[in-house]
Amino acid sequence: MKRDLRIVFMGTPDFAVATLKALLDHGQTIVGVITAPDRPAGRGQKLHESAVKQFAVSHGLKILQPTNLKSESFLDEL
Repeated sequence: MKRDLRIVFMGTPDFAVATLKALLDHGQTIVGVITAPDRPAGRGQKLHESAVKQFAVSHGLKILQPTNLKSESFLDEL
């Protein structure tokens, strides 16, 4: 019997998008995406979203951006 996986994807860099896309393309169930919090970047220090977050938003995936992976609030939400 095939058991469906429920995957929580963790990644931030641009190259992680290809892996997330491949999982979705193969019909995997992504229940959440954990990526680094938005950070100020550039001359205007505007908040910059990671490529993984942008991809996840465009595909309607739940996003978590903890500042500390060991925090109790993050672990409860996970």
